[in-house]
Amino acid sequence: MSNQVKPIRVLVLGCGNMGASHAMAYHTNPGFEIVGLISRGKSKEVLNARMGNKYALFNDMDEAMEVTKPDAVCISTYPDTHEKYAIQAFEAGCHVFIEKPVADSVEGAERVVAAGKKANKKLVVGYILRHHPSWEKFIELSGELGKPLVMRMNLNQQSDGAMWTLHRNLMNALSPIVDCGVHYIDVMCQMTRSKPVQVYAIGARLTEEIPAGNYNYGQLQIRFEDGSVGWYEAGWGPMMSETAFFVKDVVGPKGSVSIVAKEAGAAGKSSSIEAHTKTESIRFHHADLTKDELFAKEDTWINLEDEPDHQELCNREQAYFLKAILEDLDLTAHGEDAVNSLRIAFACDESVRTGKVVTFA
Repeated sequence: MSNQVKPIRVLVLGCGNMGASHAMAYHTNPGFEIVGLISRGKSKEVLNARMGNKYALFNDMDEAMEVTKPDAVCISTYPDTHEKYAIQAFEAGCHVFIEKPVADSVEGAERVVAAGKKANKKLVVGYILRHHPSWEKFIELSGELGKPLVMRMNLNQQSDGAMWTLHRNLMNALSPIVDCGVHYIDVMCQMTRSKPVQVYAIGARLTEEIPAGNYNYGQLQIRFEDGSVGWYEAGWGPMMSETAFFVKDVVGPKGSVSIVAKEAGAAGKSSSIEAHTKTESIRFHHADLTKDELFAKEDTWINLEDEPDHQELCNREQAYFLKAILEDLDLTAHGEDAVNSLRIAFACDESVRTGKVVTFA
């Protein structure tokens, strides 16, 4: 990166929670230069004020692309717009950072990945947990447990006010087990490195404030080719319980590894973006027994010193995006993983809606 002469000129599309965090990452990284902020509402003005009112503001992408001619576009809009904006950016010769999910359909995600390959430009998807050292350690330690694995994860969010408004808007396009679930399905796939063979999921519509046919609570189960199984649960809304809303656990023949977030998992924290990625400590339980069938080892506690907050994780995501551009990283597997996790999530969504098990060929 030291040979970089000019910063990457980036256009930020979407200035809400994630868009604002990514913009702040660009704002503080000399490898990038923000050339414009785009949103339909006032969020761009609020964000620009936080950054010293330095940047040009736009209401739509067409005008912004024409005026700024960026090198890269950051897309943090609602999922049903991702495909359109990403393909437009690639066709204009831009690299793309896009928040998960890549699109609101598997076919749409495949079209986005194909457009990136055709343009020979980089596509980085916002799988924030891939940049968290504790989650990387969690996945690494799962490899010491043997096979098959039992993976148990959830993230229920008790939301009101602006966060409930955000959740309602998201559910116009996607269910919680698709929008949030792709993160944890991606983690499960990294842990097993095995193909999913079957999924089953259930869901419930706990509010009339979302469209008929949609649901704000869902739970999915995945069976993998190697015998591993996993479940994930996600619910959004003012009615959600904060009891055991934060479970991150993997069990194998040789023991178990758990994220123990005593503070982040406490009551009142389920709607906190900071709490969603916080780990605090990892507990490694060893299944070894003595001849008397008592535990041979005490549990190992791992407290990693590098515990980035949400903004720092976004900073690291954008540093990776910059590295991918400048060093011409091969992101083929990255794109394939993003589509794969979305394919599994939508299969789970299909299972909720049909009541049937979905089998993969």
